[in-house]
Amino acid sequence: MPSIEEMQRALEPLFPGLMGVRLLALEPERVLAEMPVRAALCTAGGILHGGAYMAFADTLGAVGTIINLAAGKRTTTTDSSTKFIGGARIDTTVTGESIALHRGRTTMVWQTSIRTAEGKLCAVVTQTQLVMEA
Repeated sequence: MPSIEEMQRALEPLFPGLMGVRLLALEPERVLAEMPVRAALCTAGGILHGGAYMAFADTLGAVGTIINLAAGKRTTTTDSSTKFIGGARIDTTVTGESIALHRGRTTMVWQTSIRTAEGKLCAVVTQTQLVMEA
């Protein structure tokens, strides 16, 4: 399993790095990360954009799958469902916790809860990752 530092380095030049995703914990059944809510990720009203929630969660589910992959395998998201519950304001930080609901040979299913620094639930995202030959 890659270390947090190795995974963070892999994310930095990609879209998650652009969004400011910072990994905090990597476990086979759990990924924890944070992301600053800055203007470039917000709607006109200074609230985190729905697409930013989705991209943050997609990153965490993908990372969770990657750390569970056998040698010679890769992954891609096949579906994602998002429930928007509350908003996160600009100049705050959200935390995402992704929990494995299923870690199979050909698919993995992850559920990510995104919360404000105060613990208020903002979104719940459930996604399926396909596991395939590299």
